Amino acid sequence: MTLADPQGVLDRLQAERRIPSLVAGRLGAGRLVWTGGAGDVAGPVADTQYRIGSITKTMVAVAVLRLCDEGLLDLDAPLGRHLDCGYAEVTLRALLAHTGGLQSEPVGPWWERSPGVDLAALLAANDGARAVAAPGSWFHYSNLGYALLGAVVAHVRGRDWWHVVRDEVLAPLGMDRTTYAPQGPAAQGLSVDHLRSTLVEEPHQDTGAMAPAGQLWSTVTDLGRWAGFLATGHPDVLAAATLAEMAHPQDPATDYGLGLRTVGRWTGHTGSMPGFVASCFVDRATGDGAVALSNATLGLPADAVPDLLHAPDPAPVAEPVTPWRPATEVPAIADEVVGWWFWGTTAIELRWSSGLVESRVVASGRLTDRFAVVEDGLVGVEGYHRGERLEVVRGRDGGVHHLTCATFVYTRTPYDPTAPIPGLPLTP
Repeated sequence: MTLADPQGVLDRLQAERRIPSLVAGRLGAGRLVWTGGAGDVAGPVADTQYRIGSITKTMVAVAVLRLCDEGLLDLDAPLGRHLDCGYAEVTLRALLAHTGGLQSEPVGPWWERSPGVDLAALLAANDGARAVAAPGSWFHYSNLGYALLGAVVAHVRGRDWWHVVRDEVLAPLGMDRTTYAPQGPAAQGLSVDHLRSTLVEEPHQDTGAMAPAGQLWSTVTDLGRWAGFLATGHPDVLAAATLAEMAHPQDPATDYGLGLRTVGRWTGHTGSMPGFVASCFVDRATGDGAVALSNATLGLPADAVPDLLHAPDPAPVAEPVTPWRPATEVPAIADEVVGWWFWGTTAIELRWSSGLVESRVVASGRLTDRFAVVEDGLVGVEGYHRGERLEVVRGRDGGVHHLTCATFVYTRTPYDPTAPIPGLPLTP
């Protein structure tokens, strides 16, 4: 079977999902067989670092299971054997599989965008009172749980969890471009303003005691090595039987094992931090796989990446894709009209993208029209309203009250009685 052009897949993702930059790799037989990038990549595609978020958890999980194989940890022993904390009765197995009933996030400010706290402060703030269920009740993803696992690794080894992961897990695999903090070339984490297509820089915080849940940075080359390891293993890192156990779902979870997810035939993990989304999956039976890294808070469909990069070659060949570029400024008339509007009761979104005002149906996301800024307003250049003028109607205060295009009236609320809805007077 001939596979789709991976560069074409990346180009479409970058353009359609408004991703500032994107790098990816396709694996075959456990090795990278292709790498590529799209958008404004900060350095060489194969060597530019991005934050990998929760893919960090898979590396922490390997460190935990190494200690189990050495007889220094027991997966079914309670956490309280190693940490004095409010979740003492939860087992290490349950923490790895997110079945311990812990809340998803630690008490306090948004940890991913805030300066990190030390372990003592984290344990003091999270005393067990926010648990959502009794241990073993159901799968409930918990970033806090992996912070506690990192603390267990540090306690047993007698040194920081990151140094354990770096020296015992990553070094044997040659993953020297996977680091705690960015080491250039590295992407800046970004968020894309939904309506205006402008960029906001996200902070690259040291997340302190929460770091085992999502701190690390990596490259497409290193993540390719990690995906290959998840398929074929490495005797200096983890026993083959233990690696297989990692991928096996843990009851009551149905698609999550000991630090690894299962999505169809793929095993691995996704990751996100403010300004970044990443994907790393492999078919353990064939060694096929895919990795991807992006520097936008939203955009990359991380679960779908392996299927997209291993899809059959489509026919006919698609037209070349125009790359998406962020806006550096928004014309005044466009800035006034972007936002939510209603045509009757149907919600319509107007947003500035690639030099045009786009109109989309909110419920479906369907693009209906594009309008260009002209000297005296906005005119349709694509869609049902092509050639028609989108008129701005102002109220007595001079602000935008409603919009009209031919007989279509767009209002801020459904059937606004102060706009010229058929049968109602205009009284702005």
